[in-house]
Amino acid sequence: MVARLGQDGDAALEHTLAYSGKPRRSELPGGTSVRKLLMKPLLCGVLALCLVACHRAPDESRVRQGIETAEHAAEQADASALGDVLTADFTGNNGEMERRQLIGLLRAAAFRGETIHALTGPVTVEQRGDRYVARFTVTLTSGGKLLPAQIGVYEVETAWRKDGREWRCYSATWKSA
Repeated sequence: MVARLGQDGDAALEHTLAYSGKPRRSELPGGTSVRKLLMKPLLCGVLALCLVACHRAPDESRVRQGIETAEHAAEQADASALGDVLTADFTGNNGEMERRQLIGLLRAAAFRGETIHALTGPVTVEQRGDRYVARFTVTLTSGGKLLPAQIGVYEVETAWRKDGREWRCYSATWKSA
C-alpha cells in the first residue's frame, strides 16, 4: 500500500506502511532487535536457575538432615517419620533393638500421650567408603512414665547408607555418657 501525503504527488513524500525509513521500536540503530539483545542474557539466567534447582544437597548434609528428622520424630512421637529414616534391617545396640521395636516404643509413647524431649549435641559426620558414620550426644527427657529408665545423656554413633535416593540409618549404638 502506498499512501500519498503531499497534494501534488511528490515522490519524496511517498512511503509504505511496511517500511517508513525509520527504525522500528523493536530495533536498535544498528539494525539489531531488542528481542535478540535481551534473549541471550535471559537464556543464560534461565539456564543458571535450572542448574541451581537441579543441584542436590551434599550427602553429608543429607545425613545431618536425617538426624534432625529422627530428633523431631522422637519429640513428636511420630513413628512413621522415624520409620522413614531407618532401613528395614535397622539394628540398635548390636541387636538389642530392631527397627520394629524402636517404632513400637515410639507408638506406645504417642498412644499414652507422653512427651519426649531430645536435645542433640554437635554432630560429626565422617565418610567411610560409600557410607557415613555420624557421632553425637543426645539428652533425653520425658514427661511420662514409659521412658524413665532411659532418661539421660547418651553418646550415639549411627551408620548411614544410601537406600534408593535417600540416606537411611541402618545401625545405631548408644551408651550412657
